[in-house]
Amino acid sequence: EKAKLLRSQPTRVVGPRGLLYVQQREFAVTTPKDGSVSILGSDDATTCHIVVLRHTGSGATCVTHCDGSDTEAEVSLIMSAVKSFPDPTGRGRLEVHLVGGFNDDRQLSQKLTNQLLRAFHLQPDELHLVTFCVTELNDREEKDIHFPIIYGIAVNVKTAEIFPATFPEKGPDEDLRSAHVLTGAPLTNIYDAKTEQLHIGPYFWRPFPYVDFWLEQDDKQILQNLSTSPLAEPPHFVSHIRSTLTFLKEHPFPSRSLFPDRKPRIYKKNEEGLWEQVCSDKI
Repeated sequence: EKAKLLRSQPTRVVGPRGLLYVQQREFAVTTPKDGSVSILGSDDATTCHIVVLRHTGSGATCVTHCDGSDTEAEVSLIMSAVKSFPDPTGRGRLEVHLVGGFNDDRQLSQKLTNQLLRAFHLQPDELHLVTFCVTELNDREEKDIHFPIIYGIAVNVKTAEIFPATFPEKGPDEDLRSAHVLTGAPLTNIYDAKTEQLHIGPYFWRPFPYVDFWLEQDDKQILQNLSTSPLAEPPHFVSHIRSTLTFLKEHPFPSRSLFPDRKPRIYKKNEEGLWEQVCSDKI
């Protein structure tokens, strides 16, 4: 019933004001007290799942975008992050919302759904599964081809409302963050709720193998080889991958070109609610 209700809602376009966008293999946690961030969200999930974990007492809310790379470790990580905020009521409970995936040919969505359920089940804490809109419950068929119904969601950290969403702006440092994922990064926490700052990096990788070869390929080849679900990807998938590959070509050694001082790139919301880079010497 809950999945049906979520699927029936129109997809809202969420602007950058007050938004903290979470990419694949990233997570962010904050509370209703946050004066900078009011919306956490992620999209472009095909076989991936978006997880919202929330504690009703502290209001601490986490959004993460899982792709099945190391699900058990990822679930432990987000559990610790949410539980690190004190519960002033003493009566709160942990609630889980799972959204994403579809009936894909390779059954990657089904596998990830099972991994997430198992990982949460193995936690010592009591968890309440509130939203379960994954795989077959998030599937639509068109001319014998399956697609997800919901590709992205947002959660309002003040009200706890969850709704289908799309995000025209996914910054800052979108290419840098995507490059980090494409080079095999583990799940990374990108936000410090205490200082209300977004921390990107420092990230290090080796030169990406065959980057020139991939950049020479046509759209069809990129879609077929670099997607888990070529027929169901959003229209901007190929341009996004090209942009990330170009970034990797331009920065084969990030320790030299991007993080020479080994410090993260730090952003804070300005008065307009938009991210602005903070000079590292001011920290």
